[in-house]
Amino acid sequence: MAARRVAIVAFPHVQSLDVSGPAEVFATATRLGHADYAVDVVARGRGPIATSAGLRLAPGPLSVAGGRLDTLVVAGGQGATRAARDRDLIEWIRAAAPRARRVASVCTGAFLLAAAGLLDGRRATTHWGACDALRRRHPSVDVDPEPIFVRDGDIWTSAGVTAGIDLALALLEDDAGPEAARDVARMLVLFLQRPGGQSQFSVQLDRPLAGRAPLRDLQAWLPEHLDGDLSVEALAARASMSPRNFARAFRREVGTTPAAYVAELRLERARGHLESGDAPVEEVARRCGFGTAETMRRTFQRRLRVGPGEYRSRFRSPTRGGHEDGRRHSVV
Repeated sequence: MAARRVAIVAFPHVQSLDVSGPAEVFATATRLGHADYAVDVVARGRGPIATSAGLRLAPGPLSVAGGRLDTLVVAGGQGATRAARDRDLIEWIRAAAPRARRVASVCTGAFLLAAAGLLDGRRATTHWGACDALRRRHPSVDVDPEPIFVRDGDIWTSAGVTAGIDLALALLEDDAGPEAARDVARMLVLFLQRPGGQSQFSVQLDRPLAGRAPLRDLQAWLPEHLDGDLSVEALAARASMSPRNFARAFRREVGTTPAAYVAELRLERARGHLESGDAPVEEVARRCGFGTAETMRRTFQRRLRVGPGEYRSRFRSPTRGGHEDGRRHSVV
C-alpha cells in the first residue's frame, strides 16, 4: 500500500512547533509501524525560511506537494497574517484542497484556510487570542473559541501551538485507531491526547492571579477542595477577611465573584471527569461540589448547552482510560 502523503505548508515566521509537532507524530507512527506517512514541508519560493523563534527551516517548493494528497496541513504563527494576503499561496491552497482527502490547520493557519474559502459555512477554531480577529475578517466562518480542535467534515482546525500535536494524534487515531495514537503519545512522552472538546485553557490560566497573598493562596487551594463548603463566608474565613471585604477584594483582583469563580472550577473539573473517567454522573456531581446530578445538569445546560451525559458521549476519547480522579495523567 502506498504511503499516505502529508504536506505541511509553512511560510516566513511560521510557528516552528506548528510544523514539527504534527510532523513528529506522523513520523513516529510510521516508525512504530502503525501507519505509513510520507511527510513533506513545503513553502512558496525557494530557500530556507525563518520561524518565529529564529530557527530556520528548509522546506521544499509547493510543487513537491503536487498530485493526490492524503492530508494537507497549514501551519500558523506570527507570519500568518502576511501569508493570508499572499495571493499565490492562497490560490495554491485553494487548488490543493480538492486533491487532499482531508485538510487541516494549526493555530492561525485557519486564517489561510479561511482566505481560501475553505471554512465558509463551517465550524472552526484557532488560537484563543485570534478567534475574534478570525470572526471579524471572515464572518461566514462559525468560529468556536473553546475547543482544542474541531472537525467539520473533511476540514480539521486546531487551537494554538501544542494543540497541533493533539490534532495530529486525532488524525492518526482516525487512520489507525486509538491504540496507535496511544503508542505514539507514549513514545513522544506526551500526555494522552486531549479530546477536541476540551477547553483551550483552564480557569486558573484564564483568570488573573490575585495580588494579595491570602487570595492567591486561596486560588491555589480551591481546585483540590471543590466538594467542600465554598460559600463566601467559608472562603472569607479561610482568607482571614470579613465576607464583605473578601467579596470586594476577590472581584477586584480576580475579575469575577467568588461564587462564579468556584462555579467555573467545578464545571472544569466535572468536564475532566466526564472526558477521562467512568464514574456515574451522580458521583461526578458529588465530587465536584454540585451536590446533585440535577444541579450539575442545569449548569452544563446553561454554560455548554449540553447535558453531562451527552457531553461524555461526545467528547470522551476512546484512548483515555478510567482515571477516576479526573486529572491529566502522563503516559510513562
